[in-house]
Amino acid sequence: MTVKEFKLPDVGEGVAEGELVSWLVAPGDRVEEDQPVAEVETDKALVEVPSSYDGTVEELFVEEGEMVPVGDVIISFRVDEDGEAGAAAGDDAETDAESEPDSAATDESEPQPDAADDAADAESAEPETPDGRTFAPPSARRIARELGVDVAAVDGSGPGGRVSEADVRAHAEGDAGSAGSGDAGDGPEPRPAPTPTDAGSGERKSAVSKRGADGSADAASATPAGGPEPAGRETTLATPATRKVARERGVDLDDVPTDETRDGEAFVTAEAVEAYADALESAAESTPEPEPVDVDTGAEPAATDAASATASADPADGDETVPYRGVRRTIGKQMERSKFTAPHVTHHDTAEVDALVEARETLKPTAEAEGVKLTYMPFVMKAIVAGLKEYPYLNSELREDDEEIVLKGNYNLGIAVATDAGLMVPVVEDVDEKGLFELADEVNDLAARARERKLKPAEMKGGTFSITNFGAIGGEYATPIINYPETAILGLGAIEERPVVREGADGESAVVPVPTLPLSLSIDHRVVDGAIAAEFANTVMEHLENPLLLLNE
Repeated sequence: MTVKEFKLPDVGEGVAEGELVSWLVAPGDRVEEDQPVAEVETDKALVEVPSSYDGTVEELFVEEGEMVPVGDVIISFRVDEDGEAGAAAGDDAETDAESEPDSAATDESEPQPDAADDAADAESAEPETPDGRTFAPPSARRIARELGVDVAAVDGSGPGGRVSEADVRAHAEGDAGSAGSGDAGDGPEPRPAPTPTDAGSGERKSAVSKRGADGSADAASATPAGGPEPAGRETTLATPATRKVARERGVDLDDVPTDETRDGEAFVTAEAVEAYADALESAAESTPEPEPVDVDTGAEPAATDAASATASADPADGDETVPYRGVRRTIGKQMERSKFTAPHVTHHDTAEVDALVEARETLKPTAEAEGVKLTYMPFVMKAIVAGLKEYPYLNSELREDDEEIVLKGNYNLGIAVATDAGLMVPVVEDVDEKGLFELADEVNDLAARARERKLKPAEMKGGTFSITNFGAIGGEYATPIINYPETAILGLGAIEERPVVREGADGESAVVPVPTLPLSLSIDHRVVDGAIAAEFANTVMEHLENPLLLLNE
């Protein structure tokens, strides 16, 4: 029997990390190859991660809600070399060289070299469990690996000797009587500056609080004179444990210098964070204290300003903080990129769609007989294709680096769908080659799977023009943001009866209630002129107001 470690695979093109939303298995569960073991949310979609082995779940290394870089170990399996998995935990078996030392389920495991000096303490500190193993959640084990600590040597403070993250850090820092500390009877004492940790931590330094006891900002929160130059990146990859170290040291990960990369993005380790924080503190200690300011001059002491800034940054009572990541972060970045790249202009108009309403009502029984729910969306899609064929610059992409506009030959329409995680835009390909019922069925399927977070990343790529239906929620007009690098997006208001002036049979004009559809067309003004946008909208409205024209599409 061997213990196989399973790393988070590349779950989508260009994805460097993901949030482990939920585990679908637990330690001791029997799994088969290709069986989903976890759900991971990337910046593109929610995907299921399948197992690569037939075996029994040995250990989970990541807690739900943690961000995990691609390539990090998330789970291990017990796999029998003869193909029979699930041998007893106490069997005499070999493990892979990469497996964790604390994953061996025997009392005979030898102490690790980095804890050899404290073997006696480790034996006495190990919680007594029925099978001789140490109880610790994945987050505590991850931090133990980061800090070079043998989790079996940590004295757990939780129920039944369960080891927490705080226990691991206390052990690494030499507090509370852990290996290498002073008198076991001495309690932990606050230290004004970091000191080297003891065995098992290498050259790492102990973490210090971001704020002092008086609530003032730590010296590491700003760059003092003579300190290291911050990198000032926009994006940085790091493990959850490293991010936690950065928070504790008051360091911005984007400022930490690094030469390491993952998938083309800067990657920062906990050691780099510690070294950067230490350098900041050293520079701060060597910076002379500012002269006291006479209060009569009206200037407030610097410490007061720092405390005020700190207080204003903290959440107020009753506030709730929500992680800005995954799909929501991707939406935000995409909207920002589009809005600040493409100069937006929005054209508004209204189509009188009483004939469209009548056509849909006529076709609904036939659609239902074929098991299709017919909405207005397929009619709108066909009308848009008619407009795109006549005005191809709205079905294009501007490639600035190449200084060229690509007029797309396919008509792949993205349909914005509101989900609990944010707006997702699945793409219906080759709309010009499909009938109304086929489009209705495909749109309904994509929308349902988008709300269930079951879309594949490939199903949200390749769009040439997008549609957003804010009228389904309520509203008439809006200024939709283009799904960059596309050059246009059409927003649909609610179809409602509104007053319209029409000429009667007697030649007299009258105001009558007519179903109308408000349209909001946003364009990239670098590619499309306002006059072209208006002509495109007129073509779309003509086909919506005369549905028989859609038979040609």
